[in-house]
Amino acid sequence: MNGATMEVGAVAAMRYVKDGIKAARLVMLHTEHTMLAGDQASAFAISMGLPGPSNLSSTESMEKWAKWKENQCQPNFRKNVVPINSCGPYHLRKDVNLDQKTCLVEDKIKSSNVNLHNHDTISMAIFDKSGHIAVGTSTNGASFKIPGRVGDGPIAGSSSYADDEVGACGATGDGDIMMRFLPCYQVVESMRLGMEPRIAAKDAISRIARKYPKFIGAIFAVDKNGVHAGACYGWTFQYSVRSPTMDDVEVITVYP
Repeated sequence: MNGATMEVGAVAAMRYVKDGIKAARLVMLHTEHTMLAGDQASAFAISMGLPGPSNLSSTESMEKWAKWKENQCQPNFRKNVVPINSCGPYHLRKDVNLDQKTCLVEDKIKSSNVNLHNHDTISMAIFDKSGHIAVGTSTNGASFKIPGRVGDGPIAGSSSYADDEVGACGATGDGDIMMRFLPCYQVVESMRLGMEPRIAAKDAISRIARKYPKFIGAIFAVDKNGVHAGACYGWTFQYSVRSPTMDDVEVITVYP
């Protein structure tokens, strides 16, 4: 996202192309769209010169998948369904009342499948010498997700957001929950109204935690003057900062 023009480029559910951030930037620079998804996003990225199609599996990821299959495809992100065998196909449970109230209660009490060991989000905000801000977020997504799932990574306002007039925000955690609140948009708008970054980040996280007490996530916020802070829930979070006047990166630890 370009904080000067508010332009956004995103790719979602993109396979066979390794560099999601470069692909997203190509969408922003060379199309009038905001997001491309699926195999057509891959085709666009390759047509614009990115390497591919490539097999992005690693020995580690294949071993992880094999163990998951041996464990009868658990954990997974399904609810209110039953499998024909341990790994599906899945069908609706006939003994569950699928009204809105039931679903909301299940969402609140279900423990998250997102933890410190099964996601890999990187979110970054950069200021240039003129004070213009750019943000970007890249992720492989949650492990064992349902095919076709898109998390909060490519959603402007959820995983990251920037406005030169105010500042920027980046986020990580349970993207399926976080994208329902657009926490980074909330942070930037709170700073616009005068909140300092620390309070704005804490407020955005608290809004989510009140509805989903088993949620895991974190936010960093930075205003246009470079004042920064973080907030988290369900884990201890770290973010790093580097400015031209610093000799090395400073790592900031944020506690729940």
